[in-house]
Amino acid sequence: MIDFHSHTFLSDGGLSPAEHIRRAYMSGYKTLGITDHVDFSNIEFVYTSLKKMTDEMNNRYYDMIVIPGIEITHVTPNKIEKIVTIARDYKIPLIIVHGESPVEPVEKGTNRAAIESCVDILAHPGFIGSEDVKKAQQLGVTLEISGRKGHGITNGYVAKLSLDDGCNLVLNSDAHIHTDFLNKEYSDKILRGCGMNEKQIKDLYLSTDNLLQKILLRVF
Repeated sequence: MIDFHSHTFLSDGGLSPAEHIRRAYMSGYKTLGITDHVDFSNIEFVYTSLKKMTDEMNNRYYDMIVIPGIEITHVTPNKIEKIVTIARDYKIPLIIVHGESPVEPVEKGTNRAAIESCVDILAHPGFIGSEDVKKAQQLGVTLEISGRKGHGITNGYVAKLSLDDGCNLVLNSDAHIHTDFLNKEYSDKILRGCGMNEKQIKDLYLSTDNLLQKILLRVF
């Protein structure tokens, strides 16, 4: 029960960070990333607000790790490297970019710019090109299988290209409200629906844990 991608009312989610965390804990989560949408206008405010909350929660109240992060959203491709650099200057431990989802007008070239900036996760990358998948594999960028309606339309496509090219995958809920949180049974259904076999699903969970260990080195 590791989920790197979710939202509170600091962007377009429905719950305060405290309630969001509590609801995730009651849903059985062991690790929760909160990655509210940011651009140049709000990156500092969103991250510092989340960090205040997670500093209070981690190792104090619940047997769950909460990771403060960001999802860079609708920033033009030519500015993604700049905002990722800002995020690293703030020592943000989890950096996601909102990929070229088929249900949103994300500017073409966003996927490649995010990959070349070596972000942690490229969320719902839509009809990502094969060359971009290969570049993600080379640079260690993880591609997302999305549990969110709409964004998940291309899950099977993303899974096939990633598995063919050996690119790491992660399944995230992209939860905006507590009813969006995933459980193990539904997660397995999503992955089987992508055409993944049991070994591939097991490998995805293993690579998810490896990504977590990498990110935790920046958190604690």
